[in-house]
Amino acid sequence: QLQLVESGGGLVQPGGSLRLSCAASGFTLDYYAIMWFRQAPGKEREEVSCISSSDGSTYYADSVKGRFTISRDNAKNTVNLQMNSLKPEDTAVYYCAATLYGTVVAGVCDEPDYWGQGTQVTVSS
Repeated sequence: QLQLVESGGGLVQPGGSLRLSCAASGFTLDYYAIMWFRQAPGKEREEVSCISSSDGSTYYADSVKGRFTISRDNAKNTVNLQMNSLKPEDTAVYYCAATLYGTVVAGVCDEPDYWGQGTQVTVSS
């Protein structure tokens, strides 16, 4: 059973940056599409970004396009979400999720089968 662990959340001022990491032990994330979701209090869960398992295709929500970057670090077996120019509205619990052999087709990510526990990101002055 794949277990995902997020790290890198915290408190940051508006305009600042954070890098979230999604890690798994005992499994190679290369074979999994990885998604990042977020959920703020009182709001629906939002898919922020994803990266396919095969060709490196990516997706970004319009709300983060140009500010967030998803990437794989194969040496560390992690998938990272670099978040720049953070805004207060980025405040949420961020979750990574995974699908074995998942794809990104026409900007649509596969539904995830595995979820992490989440990490809090707070953007505030």
